[in-house]
Amino acid sequence: MSYKITLENIGRRFNRDWIFRGIDCTFISGKIYAVLGPNGSGKSTLLQVLNGSLSPSAGKINYFFEEKPVEIDDVYQHLSLAAPYLELIEEFTLNEMIDFHFKFKPYIAGVNKNEIIELLAMESSKNKLIKYFSSGMKQRLKLAIAFCSDTPMLMLDEPTSNLDTQGVDWYLNLVQKFASNRLTIICSNQIHEYNFCDEELIITDFKNKVIAEG
Repeated sequence: MSYKITLENIGRRFNRDWIFRGIDCTFISGKIYAVLGPNGSGKSTLLQVLNGSLSPSAGKINYFFEEKPVEIDDVYQHLSLAAPYLELIEEFTLNEMIDFHFKFKPYIAGVNKNEIIELLAMESSKNKLIKYFSSGMKQRLKLAIAFCSDTPMLMLDEPTSNLDTQGVDWYLNLVQKFASNRLTIICSNQIHEYNFCDEELIITDFKNKVIAEG
């Protein structure tokens, strides 16, 4: 499944302040992209523009699936997302959360609920309410259901937040197993999260452009 996102002179501002401006970029399937910058630099804002949850303040964004244009309202169907600001339904058990998620997205080939629970190493917690999970367990769950959804696009924001060293190794294994042949975008300022990426977009380059253009 081939996917492409094209950005033409994209900018986003809040009130009168430009967060970034003048981004021209193309993202294609089969590559992993890193969006880099310090905290508060606009990485998450750009990711929300890319996934269609925020409109750009300037410029144009286009999506293509199998070379055919995709309407912005349909982009979510082709996308899996894991981010610190995305909440899990804490009144659900692990079993219920997985069942709920995969009512909306198909499983990636060769994966089912039991295999996700095994991948998480949470067999003993499958009937436990999410609200009793540690922050690390919640982050693993967000990542697992994103990686194991059969979507051509995968977007990750600070993927190893709340993970220990073992959790980081687990995340890197997910990338190896499930990120190939997709269009993957990772927002990060931690080198272990993105040092395998094919291309990098440094968000501060487009903050400097705002300053230069006044």
